Amino acid sequence: MLLTDALKEFIRQHTNDDLNDLLLKASRYPGIDIPFVVDQLSARRQIKEKLPTWYCNEALIFPSKIAAEQCSSEPTAYYKQRLVNSDDHLVDLTGGLGVDTWAFSQKVKKVTYIERFPTYCKAASHNFKHLNASNIQLVEGDATQIIQTLNDIDVIYIDPARRKEGNKRAYALQECEPDLISLLPVLFEKAPRIIAKISPMADIRLTSDLLPKTTAIHILSVKNECKELLFVLEKNKAVETPFIHCINFTTANKEESFEFTLIEEQSATAFFIEQTGTYLYEPNASILKAGAFKSVSTQFGLGKIAVSSHLYSSNQLIETFPGRIFQIEEIIPFNNKAIKQFAKNTPQANITVRNFPLSVDELRKRTGIKDGGSIYLFATTTQAKEKIILRCCQL
Repeated sequence: MLLTDALKEFIRQHTNDDLNDLLLKASRYPGIDIPFVVDQLSARRQIKEKLPTWYCNEALIFPSKIAAEQCSSEPTAYYKQRLVNSDDHLVDLTGGLGVDTWAFSQKVKKVTYIERFPTYCKAASHNFKHLNASNIQLVEGDATQIIQTLNDIDVIYIDPARRKEGNKRAYALQECEPDLISLLPVLFEKAPRIIAKISPMADIRLTSDLLPKTTAIHILSVKNECKELLFVLEKNKAVETPFIHCINFTTANKEESFEFTLIEEQSATAFFIEQTGTYLYEPNASILKAGAFKSVSTQFGLGKIAVSSHLYSSNQLIETFPGRIFQIEEIIPFNNKAIKQFAKNTPQANITVRNFPLSVDELRKRTGIKDGGSIYLFATTTQAKEKIILRCCQL
C-alpha cells in the first residue's frame, strides 16, 4: 500500500480519532482503506515520543503496530553508532522496522538489511528512500541462511525476536529467534564483531556467561526506564571481565553515564551510615539493572543506607551523581503514631519503597496519601533494621 496524498491528508485529519470507532465507521469512507489507516495511526502514536524524526515524516509506512512497539527509540538507535566505525560493513540480521539499520547507515560505509517478512522489506525499502538512506542493501529471506552467502563483513547486528507462540514474551536467550547461542560459531566465521540486542529483562551475569566472548555490555535507559541491553562480542579480543556502561537518556540531548566491571563490583566495599545526611541519592534504572550497588558507593564516596536498600546519602551535594537527587527534609519512624500524624499533613506525595515490607499501594492504603505533588517519600529499612520514611524534595 502506498501513501497517496489523499491518504496522508486523511491520516492527518484523523490523528486523534478513536481507532475502534474509526473501524466501525469504515463504510462512511469509500475509497479509503480504513484498516490500513488505523494501522498507520496506531503505529504513529507508538513512535511519536520515542522516534520523533520518523513521526515527522508523513511519507513513511509502518507494516504493523507491533513493529512500532518493538523498534528502538531514537536515542538508543543513535547510541549504537558509537559501537561501530565509519569504514565498517554492518549486517543487520533482524531488520524489522529498520530503525537501527537507519541509524547505523548514518555512520558506517554500508549496511545490509535482512528481513524474512516481505511486508517489512517493502516498507523498509520505501522508508529508507524517504529517509535518504542510500547505503543500505535490502535482502529478503532467512538470515541464518543468507549470512552464509555474504562476505567482507566487519560487524553483525542481531536483535532476536522475543515473542513465542501465542505472542507471549520471551526473556531467556535460548527462547528467542534466531537462537544466538547456537548461531554464534557461524557468525564469528563471517565477522570479528557482533552486537546483540537482548531483552532488558535478561539477567546480565547469566547472559554474559552464555556469551563468553562478550567484551562490553551497554545498558540503555530512556527517562529512567531500562529499554535495551547491548552485548558486544569480539572474536579476537579477550577480556577478564566485560566493561559495563550504564546510560540513562534524561532528555533527547542529555545523558547520565556510569561505568564499572563485575570484578570491581565484587571487590568493592561499600560503607554504611548510621544516620542519613542532608542529601539522598537514587541510582538510575541502568545502574540498578547492572547491580552496581557497591561501585556507586565507592566511586562517589556515598554512604549506603542498608545492604538491600540501594539508596545513598551524604552531607555534601554530589551534583554529578547519575540518578535522582533529593534533599532530606524529615525522617519519620515507621510506627502507627508517627505515620498517622504525618499522613494528616501530607495528603499527596510521590512514594518509592526500597527494602520495605509494604508495597507502594499497600503504603498508600495504610496512610491515605494520594499520588502526585512535589513531596517525595522513600520508605526503606536502615542497616540497623529500623523502618523509616524519608520526606524529601527533588533537586
